[in-house]
Amino acid sequence: MNPEFTMNPGVTLDQIMVQRGEKRAEIVAVDEPTVKLVIFELSGTPFAFYGENVREILARARVFFVPGSPASMEGVVNVRGDIETVIRPQSLLRLPESDPGPSSTILLAKGDGVTSGIRVDRVLDVLDIPRSAILPIPSTLPAHWNTLALGVATLGGQAVTLLDVNTLLGDYARGLG
Repeated sequence: MNPEFTMNPGVTLDQIMVQRGEKRAEIVAVDEPTVKLVIFELSGTPFAFYGENVREILARARVFFVPGSPASMEGVVNVRGDIETVIRPQSLLRLPESDPGPSSTILLAKGDGVTSGIRVDRVLDVLDIPRSAILPIPSTLPAHWNTLALGVATLGGQAVTLLDVNTLLGDYARGLG
């Protein structure tokens, strides 16, 4: 018999069961793998990228217009001597264009061999979540997002679509944006 649970005349079976439950609760501490997400908003809709694909968040970077560029390319930005394009992903996602306001930000992302700035309306958060919190793509997701979406997570009671940077930048580089 376990010495922690010796029979005392004043100890009830319920008290012993509570003690055993407390001991078991201490043991069940499982570390679940987590992933870092950069959560942002485009045209009022929340999205996320895996943090490993976002090299930098550029607030207030000056973007230079390039004549003759496609409408989805805002221009170029100088990042410590490297010139990177800045794209607006709304056309790939078929979202209405939004004017870059004071809270708009550029996510410097790398995917499918391409590095580019991605203009977002605002960054909402950067956080680690359990990998299991990312659910498969639901059937209610707009069909044209299916090739860009990796899954959906519910954060703060709101569904956030996780986008694939590799596909987004690869499609843009191939002229599908």
